[in-house]
Amino acid sequence: MAMAFIWTIIVVISVLTGILTGRINEVSAAALQGVSAAVQLCISLAGIMCLWTGVLEVMTQSGLTEKLSKFLYPALSLLFPESAHRPEVMRAISANVSANLLGLGNAATPYGVKAAGLLSRLSGGVASNDLCMLVVINTASLQLIPATVAGLRSAAGANAPFDILPAVWITSAASVTMGVCCLKIMEKFDRCRR
Repeated sequence: MAMAFIWTIIVVISVLTGILTGRINEVSAAALQGVSAAVQLCISLAGIMCLWTGVLEVMTQSGLTEKLSKFLYPALSLLFPESAHRPEVMRAISANVSANLLGLGNAATPYGVKAAGLLSRLSGGVASNDLCMLVVINTASLQLIPATVAGLRSAAGANAPFDILPAVWITSAASVTMGVCCLKIMEKFDRCRR
């Protein structure tokens, strides 16, 4: 709601400024050019998202997601100790983490929502430590293949859209590590207050 208000104000100010400065034709041309570029970008991203979402679905159908879930289970059970013995919750968390590893935030969202719903039901609607951990990990999003960012770079004309991999690996690992450490510190403070 607030963003709609902000964008409306920006558009109104732009049009008024264009009228007052006598450059309304340039404002109109820029708006039409921006709309065209936005549509082209959306089509490019839709293709990339379809590709990687299809890869994720093939992984699920072939059982690779289940194997990845078993591979990730030791690490995830350390991060989610309250839910470690609940297979349905761990499958949803694992699918969410797997999609985020592939850089598919849009594909990860449904799994994250499902996992959050299951965790919320287990804790009686209160934000448990595991639910907070899911939010932190999902927000920080450790990525091995930044598909969406590479797609944006490719659509913008980058010759090597994946040349950002080392920077993405370092920054996403640092953000997840910092988020998990901060959450663990907060958990300790919460236990001290009880």
